[in-house]
Amino acid sequence: MTPIEKIRAAKQPLTLARAPSGFLPWLMTDLARAASTRAVFIAADESAMRALADAAEWFAPEVEILSFPAWDCLPYDRSSPSLRSTSERLATLAALQRKPAGPQLIVTTINAITQRTLTPFRIRQLSADLRRGEAIDRDRLIMLLQANGYVRTDTVADAGEFAVRGSLVDLFPAGHEQGLRIDFFGDEIDSLRVFDPADQRSIGPVESFSLLPAAETLLDEESIKRFRSRYRELFGATATGDPLYQAVSDGRRLAGMDHWLQLFEEPLTTLFDHLGEGVVFVREAGVEQAFESRIEAVTDYHANRIRAATSEPGSYRPLAPDALYFTAGEWTAAIAAHAIHQATPFDAPDAKGVIDLEIASARDFTPERAANENIYTAATAHASALAKAGSGLILAAYSNGSRERLTGLLAEHGLAAQFAESWQEAQGIAAKARSALVTLPLDHGFRTAQFELLTEQDLLGDRLVRRRKRKRDADAFLNQLATMTPGDFVVHRDHGIGRFEGLVSIPVGRAPHDCVALTYSGGDKLYVPVENIDILSRHGSDGDGVTLDKLGGVAWQNRKARMKERIREIAGDLLKTAAERALREAEPAHADSAYPSFVDRFPYAETEDQDRAIADVVGDLGSGRPMDRLVCGDVGFGKTEVALRAAFIAGMAGMQVAIVCPTTLLARQHYTSFVERFRGFPLNIGRLSRLVPAAEAKATREGLTDGTIDIIIGTHAILAKSVEFKRLGLVIVDEEQRFGVTHKERLKALKTDVHMLTLTATPIPRTLQMAMSGLRELSVIQTPPIDRLAVRTYISPWDPVVLREALLREHYRGGQSFFVTPRVADLPDIEKFFRDVIPELTYVVAHGQMAAGDVEDRMSAFYDRKYDILISTTIVESGLDIPSANTMIINRADRFGLAQLYQLRGRVGRSKTRA
Repeated sequence: MTPIEKIRAAKQPLTLARAPSGFLPWLMTDLARAASTRAVFIAADESAMRALADAAEWFAPEVEILSFPAWDCLPYDRSSPSLRSTSERLATLAALQRKPAGPQLIVTTINAITQRTLTPFRIRQLSADLRRGEAIDRDRLIMLLQANGYVRTDTVADAGEFAVRGSLVDLFPAGHEQGLRIDFFGDEIDSLRVFDPADQRSIGPVESFSLLPAAETLLDEESIKRFRSRYRELFGATATGDPLYQAVSDGRRLAGMDHWLQLFEEPLTTLFDHLGEGVVFVREAGVEQAFESRIEAVTDYHANRIRAATSEPGSYRPLAPDALYFTAGEWTAAIAAHAIHQATPFDAPDAKGVIDLEIASARDFTPERAANENIYTAATAHASALAKAGSGLILAAYSNGSRERLTGLLAEHGLAAQFAESWQEAQGIAAKARSALVTLPLDHGFRTAQFELLTEQDLLGDRLVRRRKRKRDADAFLNQLATMTPGDFVVHRDHGIGRFEGLVSIPVGRAPHDCVALTYSGGDKLYVPVENIDILSRHGSDGDGVTLDKLGGVAWQNRKARMKERIREIAGDLLKTAAERALREAEPAHADSAYPSFVDRFPYAETEDQDRAIADVVGDLGSGRPMDRLVCGDVGFGKTEVALRAAFIAGMAGMQVAIVCPTTLLARQHYTSFVERFRGFPLNIGRLSRLVPAAEAKATREGLTDGTIDIIIGTHAILAKSVEFKRLGLVIVDEEQRFGVTHKERLKALKTDVHMLTLTATPIPRTLQMAMSGLRELSVIQTPPIDRLAVRTYISPWDPVVLREALLREHYRGGQSFFVTPRVADLPDIEKFFRDVIPELTYVVAHGQMAAGDVEDRMSAFYDRKYDILISTTIVESGLDIPSANTMIINRADRFGLAQLYQLRGRVGRSKTRA
């Protein structure tokens, strides 16, 4: 018997030895083809699940692959799983109710397969087919969608959303890649069309469509009745007063209600109950440890909730852990009952319960990389050695573009590799002891008796991923459409002001076409195809005093002519201002021979936008005209590096440089960064702020006057009249929006004939308007650093358990946390809370009313990781860069401004760790 046949025939769990991670997708697709029904792979976490699913599609395109993820929220969380997560889960459960048309592979995680969900009968009961010509009340459909977990929005963009516009109902059903546009004629479905949520354009008509619920916790009449009864049974008469009970009783969804799923449904099952008979299960190495961690976490979260409910009755009433999750005994029983085999990359003893797959890991090129040897030469030599032994080499690239680059580089070193368009073709080439190049999204390869598979990562080391951005035109379309509601006034580029009536379908050439309906003066109608929506824009007025234009009239054209004349006048003023600025002269500063060595000290790879901004600034400094440039970029996107390079060029050219910061902490951090980067170069750096001792401040001011200080970093203290410069050439302003009118007047006086560089993440409207109109040069950094992950943000009521869990979770992953509150008066109560609720963690307090030395010492201690938590006011708002701090809790967020919240959020997520 072959190993595949042995695995398929086994009635007891086996250990699959020598099965490297890269080989598992191939193994699972072979098992899926050989199994009588289905094959199931259980991963330790979601990233491993996604990686295997992506690779399996390339190994066997004919195998249907279904993903079943776990909820993307914590046990007993205040938040619900995302719509996309639950939609994917329910789509897989619905697909499992149908007989497979061919080989089927289900990939899941240990957290997902050990969590209870809806029964097969309930899934079949909740699935519905919508058909053209079917009679259904539109309002009843809307109520059904809301009861089944769909969320109403203005524009449908993601799974689990729906929108209503007149007779049209748009929805993004669970388990589908496209949306569904339902057009009603009275109470009858007149047409069903599939549309692309990215650009809202119809793709084509369909006769029927499968509609699935978007949530596992449903609010139909029976579910609400069942929940109310059971909640009262469990928690007594006092339960009727808490927010969860009230929300469900009113038919409203409440964040986090999914964690009481058992009270809504009877009974609950798991994925095992949906799979049928004859299924082959394989779990990867590490699943047992992941399950133990899961059990420990669920138990800990439950205990914390119980403690909180005891001290604050009615705050949160958790169900027992086994109401939603497997116990350790249930998992052990499932392994035996379903013969869940374990794959391991290691050798195992030759015993009855072991099958040796005899697959080795791919060759490790780490020694060559560490020694800075030529990797392509080493790969060519390795391919030659394999060919002599009668084996072939398959090289897997992540994309077609990287495959072409590898081909050229390897050819330069003597390795002629042949393109393969499929895995089967690559195997055929390797069988002839030749080398093949195939596109295959695999992290690590493996070696068999016939060939060796090497991945791009095996060869070149860990890859850095840059996410693709969505199309700008699709985003613009969605933004325009989202701002329009029936009755709004809109402006047509050629016909003027009309009234927006909604989105309608018009037959064009025997096919329906989506159009925007506009009404003009006299009741005239205009229909604009959705692909031309860029010629429409929303009118700025709320409607008072607005007069509709007449189609074909001259009033709109006359207004356009007058406006063009006014624009010409403004343009003339701008040209005059720009000409005067261009005639002014400033001392040029050019990069010298030491500049490359300074650049090499930057420990990261510059992004394209960052490179462009640096080139703009360097060009301005050497132009001979005074620079006035605004560098606008998101928090943490690398604006400080632009300032460092500008300061170096100006300083080495003999100019004095002033860096002005809004806060003492930011000035301190910049001073530390500048001193470190400029070490070894002949430039003296000084500092001026409230934190600087009086004697040092006096010496610094004298150094600026006599020219011995080349670079000064500080707060608005630099702008004092007592500060005089000998040869000021460059002023850098960090976060200009934080400075007041007086400070800006002083800056204007400083920058008459010197270079000016302004850095900001949240520019004030006037600054942005000046940049956009050409009075100031503008550079935008909008590309995030490589491997930067987006910050996850949650809004929650004050919950001691959530706070404790969030802070402990950051601590246990080796990080630090910020706790920010708006008022100094709040700090004593917050300190007491930390002492009582989280005594395991150390904290330090800092605020603006402290003595300068105390703030300096405490911030230094936190930066040096002597404390787990920094409790502070908004003094941490601007520019602080502490990569190890990746959790932030903002108390009383309603007391902060939008720009403040945006800046605060930028203090975390400044490394490769998800914040």
